[in-house]
Amino acid sequence: MEIPAIPEPSEPPAVEPAPVVGPRIAVIIPCYKVTRSIEAVIADIGDWAWGIWCVDDCCPEGSAEVIAALAKTNPRVHLVRRPQNGGVGAATMSGYSAAIEAGADILVKIDGDGQMDPRLVPALVRPIIEGKADYVKANRFFSAETIASMPSLRLIGNAGLSFFSKLSSGYWDLFDPTNGFTALEARVAAVLPFDKIHPRYFFESDLLFRLGVMRARVVELPQIAIYGDEESSLSELDALLTFPGLHARNFFKRIAYNYFLRGFSVASLNLLFGVLLGGFGTVFGSYHWIVAAQSGSAATAGTVMVAALPILVGLQLVLSFLATDISNTPREPMHPRLADIRILGSDLHG
Repeated sequence: MEIPAIPEPSEPPAVEPAPVVGPRIAVIIPCYKVTRSIEAVIADIGDWAWGIWCVDDCCPEGSAEVIAALAKTNPRVHLVRRPQNGGVGAATMSGYSAAIEAGADILVKIDGDGQMDPRLVPALVRPIIEGKADYVKANRFFSAETIASMPSLRLIGNAGLSFFSKLSSGYWDLFDPTNGFTALEARVAAVLPFDKIHPRYFFESDLLFRLGVMRARVVELPQIAIYGDEESSLSELDALLTFPGLHARNFFKRIAYNYFLRGFSVASLNLLFGVLLGGFGTVFGSYHWIVAAQSGSAATAGTVMVAALPILVGLQLVLSFLATDISNTPREPMHPRLADIRILGSDLHG
């Protein structure tokens, strides 16, 4: 009797994902030293996801091998390999580019360390689907429980950086600028200068600045973050030393773009004359204060008034400009009318 041949063991068949109804939602996961958590993060991503792009940023722990193995059984998973380590911002931009090229409609960025709950993504993308926002980001400061569980140094740092981000981006109603749990409309993303966005941890704030220049609509939703025993790669000292300067650079760019190059209004005049008057009063008063101190004689009332009055008037004009800037926060999404927008020149890419 002929003995039937024993079939060779084969790899498990790929699991076909459930069909995605509605917009094609792409999940972008920058992967660097997340070997222990990436499999669980991907497993928690529901059927709402059209595709999952995991970007290996030259991880020394072999994240790429883990992702490649997952891709064999899950056709939604795609591995993007970067030729060299560029930072979380560069990895996110690489994932954005790959997903846009594949035809994604919405780009959701989550971290691979398990701090973000993928089950919240349907709520995160809803404002974009409903045409109410171009960019949606989570805010960890809505919940008192989340604030209580947040490491103290991280809490203080985020609170301080939020004010700088308001100045540089023009989104005065946002509070958690470094939160990486975000959703971005793909057509809006396609006109962003990915190669100019900061490659490392400043990229969330830099992205807000670019969106502010485009006058995209950004909204925040509450998030409950999970803090375990993972260590953040972001150095608080490095952020303290580098972020304020980068925010200052973006602030001056935004003001130049929105109030002098693209539009000139009463707010522009308020800022211009406010700075000139305040500068004159400060220089004039400082000079005469030094002269008076060296001579031992008191300055005259007229000298004090000539110094103080421009400073007070200049301060009022600058405050009036800030009030206008706050009220000028973008309120209308741009992606429903993006087909009618023609970008002339390269001022978005400066």
